[in-house]
Amino acid sequence: MSTDVLTETEKAIGNAEFQPLKCTIHRQLEKSLDEQFSRERQHPCYIAKLPSHTISMNIGVVVAGGTSGNHRHYYESLIYIIKGKGYSVVEGNKVEWESGDIIYAPPWSWHQHFNPDPDNEARYVAYTNAPLLQNVGGIAKREEVG
Repeated sequence: MSTDVLTETEKAIGNAEFQPLKCTIHRQLEKSLDEQFSRERQHPCYIAKLPSHTISMNIGVVVAGGTSGNHRHYYESLIYIIKGKGYSVVEGNKVEWESGDIIYAPPWSWHQHFNPDPDNEARYVAYTNAPLLQNVGGIAKREEVG
């Protein structure tokens, strides 16, 4: 991503005065690990830094034999499994998944993702409406266990 587009994109997040280009791109998303978000999530995450005011997207990696952190947030999540096989626990309910499945995590529901495969990572794409809640009054609250 060019420096000018990156600068404008970073300014755009949460800024209602931004006038976006007709098209903005975040190239090679999986080459830009978001260190802080990954620490919070307790697994590698790559956030698409684009100027959307209503939806967000990130790629998460649940390492071989690993888990994500147990967390909840005010915003909705649609989680599309792009690689691997495992399960999630959403509000105490275990949901098994594999590549090609999509999971819905309702607002403020505790959820955690598990990859029991000791040899292969699992990858997902998560879509949320966090920017919408952030732009209507900063109400995109989130909590982690521990």
